[in-house]
Amino acid sequence: MIPLRRIALVLIALVALGVAGALALTAPDGHDRDDRPPEGDAVAGERMFLAAGCGSCHAAEDAEGADKLVLSGGQVLRSDFGSFTVPNISPHPQAGIGGWSYYDFADAMRYGTSPDGRHYYPAFPYTSYARMTEQDLADLFAYLGSLPESPQVNPGHDLGFPYGIRAALGLWKTLNLDPAPVRPQTVDAQIARGQYLVEGPGHCAECHTPRGPLGGLRQEAWMAGAPNPDGKGNIPNITPHEDALGGWSAGDIAYYLESGFDPDFDSAGGSMVAVIENLARLPAEDREAIAAYLKSLPPVAPQ
Repeated sequence: MIPLRRIALVLIALVALGVAGALALTAPDGHDRDDRPPEGDAVAGERMFLAAGCGSCHAAEDAEGADKLVLSGGQVLRSDFGSFTVPNISPHPQAGIGGWSYYDFADAMRYGTSPDGRHYYPAFPYTSYARMTEQDLADLFAYLGSLPESPQVNPGHDLGFPYGIRAALGLWKTLNLDPAPVRPQTVDAQIARGQYLVEGPGHCAECHTPRGPLGGLRQEAWMAGAPNPDGKGNIPNITPHEDALGGWSAGDIAYYLESGFDPDFDSAGGSMVAVIENLARLPAEDREAIAAYLKSLPPVAPQ
């Protein structure tokens, strides 16, 4: 008869092997550092900066004018999992990302991996940024490097158990981090451009799509609206459903993204005000492409 102590040791060893295997399979991923990074263009990067709305989160909450380009961080994003403090991404060499290489930045954006090899929390929408091209990432990195430095050091996140265990994020990424387009790709160049902007840098689904119990986006309800993460009301459905944007033309949508006024002359409110401030500075063809993509979506009832 096998002693109980030996059985227990075998079971402990098997559990340890299982945990080690799971951690290995879900370890942070990244780029091949032997590849030569693309040359970034800061002028083109401003377009990506506006499309992604970087300043809306990473500038001080009440920043105005030129201060919106000081990406000192410090805003607090509250969620069901805890509170996340937005980091400093100014080019300060210690407090910000001034000491990062291009691949440090690209790993963060595309894989949610920090320069020291840790998982980032998906409050940072890398599941959307993962769809950005290498050239657009390089351009954005070049533009961020041209902005003012800030020495501000921000506190860490405030998360309850077990959400503070970063190692568990590897499994979450396995389930939710996919750089493939969400909707089937199209040969229509305008819709394809809109799809790229919406599903990638614009990360519109992060607010406009409901989430499952673990915080992953429910793709069967893509863009069908969701509870406001700030706890005030709901983020609207932006599919062509009759109870959403079904009565809006593509021109109505493009005009709203430029002016903030809908077809009934009601104005945008809440966090959408900052989004429109950014999108209004994009070339008109980008807003028109976003509108064409939204009109191409299958209608989904409001969630």
